[in-house]
This record gives sequence, structure tokens and C-alpha cells, in this order.
Amino acid sequence: MEALRLDWADGTPELSAAGAMAEQGLVTKVCSPAGTAVVAGWVGSFRGREAGARALLDDFGRPGSSSSLPNGDYAAVLLYRDRILLMRDRQARIPLFFRESGGRVSAVSTSARGLGGGAALEPRYFCRYLTGNTAQPHTELTPFTGVHRLLGGEVVELSLTGLIRGRLRRHSDDDHDPPIPAADALRLGDAAKELRLALENAVEQRLGRTTACHVSGGADSTSVALLAAQQRSAGGSPPGDLVLLAGCFGRGELAGERPYLDEAMAEIRRHAPAASPLVIDTGDVADFDDFRHHAGHADEPFAHAFRAPFWSRLHAAAAGSGCDILLTGCGADPIADANPLHLHRLARTGQLRRLTSEARAWAAGSERGLRDVVSTCVLQPTLPLATERLTTLVRRRRTVLGGLGNFARPRWLRSGFARAHGYREASIAESRFVFGRRPEQSLYDAANYSAAPDPLSWLRARQDGFFLSHPFLDPEVVTTMRRLPAAVTFCPGRPKAVLREAMADLLPPGVLGRTVKIPFDQLYARGLRTHGDELVDLCRTARHPLVTEMFDTEALSQAVREAQYGIGDAYSWDRLNSSLALVMWLERLY
Repeated sequence: MEALRLDWADGTPELSAAGAMAEQGLVTKVCSPAGTAVVAGWVGSFRGREAGARALLDDFGRPGSSSSLPNGDYAAVLLYRDRILLMRDRQARIPLFFRESGGRVSAVSTSARGLGGGAALEPRYFCRYLTGNTAQPHTELTPFTGVHRLLGGEVVELSLTGLIRGRLRRHSDDDHDPPIPAADALRLGDAAKELRLALENAVEQRLGRTTACHVSGGADSTSVALLAAQQRSAGGSPPGDLVLLAGCFGRGELAGERPYLDEAMAEIRRHAPAASPLVIDTGDVADFDDFRHHAGHADEPFAHAFRAPFWSRLHAAAAGSGCDILLTGCGADPIADANPLHLHRLARTGQLRRLTSEARAWAAGSERGLRDVVSTCVLQPTLPLATERLTTLVRRRRTVLGGLGNFARPRWLRSGFARAHGYREASIAESRFVFGRRPEQSLYDAANYSAAPDPLSWLRARQDGFFLSHPFLDPEVVTTMRRLPAAVTFCPGRPKAVLREAMADLLPPGVLGRTVKIPFDQLYARGLRTHGDELVDLCRTARHPLVTEMFDTEALSQAVREAQYGIGDAYSWDRLNSSLALVMWLERLY
């Protein structure tokens, strides 16, 4: 989807914003004596989009400015009298791409497909995409040769004729490893106060004229909705409407979520009686419904297109309510919970006795075996590729999905294609990103890209009139959790202990006390039962020549059949879903 565009006509730069999206507030264009800025998304505060765009234009208007990138969900192009700046916020929710040849940029857009029309496809991109769920947004490669992605937190400076003068990742103090206080210097209550303040600020920055909050009945989404309701009722923010958006199931195992949902809704409305509940019947939704549309029309291959039908149903209802932003609880699982990769730090620093005792506590608290905890939190981050290969050999047992993890080459990806286009190098690069030299800190960077994969929000933004935003992935919230010692954040048997303590005065008892949510396995199983034959037919009849060059379609079809029978796990199913989305995306290009 093209929200903004920069082109050159007879050597003169021309910057434009999509008119309909500007009317909806999704794109903001401002001018000053210094120049012109077009911002997709929002800078600083959602309600102050125009002021944020002007501040961005002024802050970077001085040549050589070292201003830090402000908070927000945005991609921006700043056109000055002597240069052009391209930039994205560090969380990288809004895409931005540029077409380049010989060091000169010929066009800039929020749509990779819009820039890549007629260009050759880039096979290295597909190898990187297939290594795991986080591999797209944090890498420069795009599906099209000559089209590059601006990375999160990056600023690219161009001359007025499009020559690239420099590319710089802007870091703030929050990006560096924060000092971790001693456990005896910080109590759970103090940590909870810090998290509560950071989360309140994150929600307040995102409140719009009509704010929708997704409510699932879990502690994460309910916390966000309660904070929004509290701020609305307390008058601490400009008045506006609050919509409580939920999907419900009348049968099956997911029907067990309804009592928690009802309790959460009642408590939120107690704080904000004017809030409008919008409970949508999603009992007939299944994963892979209308897969050709959701996977085929995305700007890039969309790994989570299989789950789009559920979210599309909710998006349509939110759009009908007139909301201008939708807040979710995405990101709380990896961000607000205790960090298990702390065990890797203990092993790395030789604290083996403490490692043993804490690993036992993790195993007991998470109802897992000690060996499983050590393998996942110590061995895999140390030797991720070797661990996966060994696991695949042990668990495969003549199945396609058995033992398949995050990085190992799936059997349906042809070995010749993988060797020719750098799959091994892509796996190494992706494993280094996910685990890094300090896995306990890299976890937060990876979580930003894996916790909230919302290309669907971007794809539908023009028709819906809003973007998704995720308070738990706010930089202030992430920094707060990064600096907390493991001894404070981990309470055996009480996941997200700091969040629960922070929200204890607001969360209703049933939601506060629950430790397990019902997964969406029912939707996935139903989707494969309903659409399995269609997916197999898609693999076997694909016309794009790159599909058969890249994939052994019979092995991919077998993987679909195995998933129908329940073989595999979440990791292997993710790899399968990504590959199916890629096949469908290529078919739409053909």
C-alpha cells in the first residue's frame, strides 16, 4: 500500500501523500520555511500527529543534526532545501522502501511492490524469509532486485538529486544495555510501579479520538484496555470514545474463554461506563479462510496470513465503529514476563551452581523438565544451528515436520536453491539476530519483530482508517523490563509477576489469577481440515517458475498432510505457514 511517494521529475524531487489516507489521519503532510515532511503514522503522541511531524521537521532541519529519533509508529520523508532525509522509528511498524541503482535513489515509497514492478525477484530474500518469523522486517533485502528496506531506527540522507550521502542507525540511551540493579536493591513492588508508569505513558500516547482496545480475557489486553478506560474516565486525556473489541466462540475449546472475557468487559466498563462493548461472533472463522486474498495481496510474503481471517473480522467491526486506532496486548508474553535467557548469562559467566538451582526453579515453575529448560535456554542460544540439526535428526523419524525448528532448512526447500542463494548464511545471520552475543538482551530486539507481525493492519489501513499499535512494545516499557533483575521478575508458578503486581488494583480476580490461556489450535486444526486439499492443490499446481525451483512441492504437500494429522509443533507449523504464504504470494505475481 502506498501512503507516501517521493519521485524525481527532470531532476527535481516531488514528495506526495495519498490523499484519502491524509484525510483519514493516517498520513500527515506539513510545510515550513525549512522544508516539507510527509509522515505515515504518528510521531510523539497519536493525537498530536501534526505537531509531531512539525517537530520532526524542525529537529532534523539543522545540517549535521544528531537528534535522537522520537517515539511513535512512523515512517517519514523530510524534504529540505539542500537535502532529503528518509527515516523510520526504532520499532519499525510502518514500512519504507527505496529503489536504488549505482548509489542513486530513483524513488521512495511505503510499498515495495509499488517500487519493484517489472524488477527481477531477489532469491536471497526468499532464503532469508524462510529462516524464521522475524527475518523480514529487520533485514534490508526485499523481494525485488534494487529495492531496499529502510531499517528500524535508520536515517538515510540523500542529495536533492537522489545520491546517497549516508546511512545511519540512530540510537538513544535506551538502545544500549541498561544497568541492572542488584536484586536486593529492587523489590517486586518497586518494579511493578516502574512498569505501571511506563505502560500508562505508552497507552496515553496512543489514545485517539475513538480508541478501540482488543480484549481477549487475558491479563495483557485487559491491562491495556483498563488503563485506557481509567485515563478516559479520569479526564487525564482529551475526551473521546472507547470501544472494547472482542471475538467470541460459542462452541469448542475456545468457548472456555468467554467467562474471562465477560469478567474483563464488566470491569473495564465499571471504570468507563460509556465504553462501547463490541463482541463479534467468530465461531465460524477458521485459519486459511480466503488464503488467496490474505497471502496474495500483501506487499511482501505475509507469514501470518493464515491467521488473517480472525483479525479481519475484528478489523471490519472496529472500522464500522469509527475508531482511528486499535490497541492490542501483543508483546506482553516476551516483554512483560521473566526472561529465561538469563540462564545463559549465568552459564556464560561461570555461575554454574546458581545456574543449576535457578534452572530447577524454572523447570518447576513452568512444569517443564530440567533438561528441556537447559537445552532451550543455554544450549540452543549457544549453538542454535547445531542444536536444531541434532533435534531434527532425533525427532524426524521419516516425517517432514518432525524436529523442524526456527533455522534449519525445511526438507521441502530444495538443497540446490538453498546453496545457490545463501540459505546457510541467512540461517547464521538470523540466529545471531535472535540470540546475539547476549541472548538475554537480544530477546527483546527479536520480540519486537515476532510478537506483533501486523502486515494485515498495513494492508487494510486505507479501508479501515486505522493502524494497530502495541503499548507493550513501546521503547519505555521494553527498557523498563530489560533493566529488571531476573530474581525480581521470576516467580515460580506466577507468569508475568511484575505485570500482575502492577495491575493488581485494576485487573478483576479471575483474570488476575489465571496463568494459562486457551491457544488458537482449534482455529488452525479447523482451517487445515477445511482447506487442506486446497493448500495441497495450491502447491501442486503453482505456475510461477520460482516455486518449483525453490520447493519440492510434493514434500511441501506432505507437510500439509502431516500438519492435518497433528504431526509437528508450533515451530514446524510456522515454517510451513511461511512457505505456503510465499507460494500464494508468488502465484499472485505470476
